[in-house]
Amino acid sequence: MIEPGLYKAVMAAFPSGVTIVTTLGPDGGIVGITASAFSALSIDPALVLFCPNYASDSYPVLRDSKRFAIHLLSADQQAEAYAFAGKGKDKAAGIEWHLSERGNPLLSKASAIIECELWREYDGGDHAIMVGAVRNLILPDEQPVPMIYHRGKLGALPAIA
Repeated sequence: MIEPGLYKAVMAAFPSGVTIVTTLGPDGGIVGITASAFSALSIDPALVLFCPNYASDSYPVLRDSKRFAIHLLSADQQAEAYAFAGKGKDKAAGIEWHLSERGNPLLSKASAIIECELWREYDGGDHAIMVGAVRNLILPDEQPVPMIYHRGKLGALPAIA
């Protein structure tokens, strides 16, 4: 058996990007999670995946809504990353967002946004593997510095030499 603390320490040694996945809840409010378990999957068809914890309050809403927006966070979005990493219903309190033409809640200042429809879901142990069919891509005019997650800390991607 793999010791969970060691497993977490080894996985924390791998730097990753940070995303927030959002959808609308049944009451019309924004629901979402912060996720570093995100990946491109396929170009044809265009598919991406993210992996929410089954224990997350947001997981059933994301699953049932069948559509969501994945925000690739900029370094300026630490407050948003921490807000959506927490539990509770008012994660977006004080955070600027608007509805897209596709009906997804979009956050301001992201490095990029991927709007998806749920394509498939698979079991991944204590997490779901949710695959989204890409329906819209959004890039800002100015490319902000992306956020990374490494050894339990969020920060700006340093300049690559």
